[in-house]
Amino acid sequence: MKVVLFDIDGTILLSHGSGRRAMEAALTHVFGSAGPSSYRYDGRTDKLIVRETMRADGFDDATIDARMDAVLALYLEGLKRHLVGGANSGTHGSADAKPCGAYSLPGIPPLLDAVQASDDLVLGLLTGNVIEGAEAKLRAAEIAPDRFVVGAYGSDHEDRPMLPSIARARASVLLGYEVPGDRIIIIGDTPSDVHCGTGIGARAIAVATGGYSVDELHACGPAATFADLSDTARVMEAIRDA
Repeated sequence: MKVVLFDIDGTILLSHGSGRRAMEAALTHVFGSAGPSSYRYDGRTDKLIVRETMRADGFDDATIDARMDAVLALYLEGLKRHLVGGANSGTHGSADAKPCGAYSLPGIPPLLDAVQASDDLVLGLLTGNVIEGAEAKLRAAEIAPDRFVVGAYGSDHEDRPMLPSIARARASVLLGYEVPGDRIIIIGDTPSDVHCGTGIGARAIAVATGGYSVDELHACGPAATFADLSDTARVMEAIRDA
């Protein structure tokens, strides 16, 4: 068996920047600042986003820790408001309103179906989103969260490189035996996705549907790199060859 762990943002779906808008609003409410506008959210966990942006604005870790839960609660409230419009809602409200909802990226529905239907593959998630945010984004893109039978989330650990071992442990409990690290396949759109599983020997497949190009991702050394995941047969072959 192989355990196939998908990232969410930029890999499974896009949500019109809903996550960043919700996080910036929550940070501003709790800390009085949204942090540096140049800060990249992709590849980071929700908790690390809070920590790094607020460190950059001069807050110490003790203050950040004391306010972390308040930020995440407000973030989730805001995220759900932004996602309310659904997968195909376009814009809502005034003429200058931001798009709402989320939509799955090319090839994702048939690829998830193919992985889920395979007797030798386990479908899962590995994402920096806290679990409630992950589920909200998936539902907005009309993807059922419960089809992913194993996973690790930003609510499990602040540091993304810790998540593959958490997912591996959960997969081992699910399958009833110790899953070797090289049977874990991580599919994602950032260098962090490619590198995070190296500590347990996991393999990575990179896809350039987020903020990084094919060349940038290929340079990170994944087992395979795709412009998108629309060729189900080729991606499934890469999963089995990884």
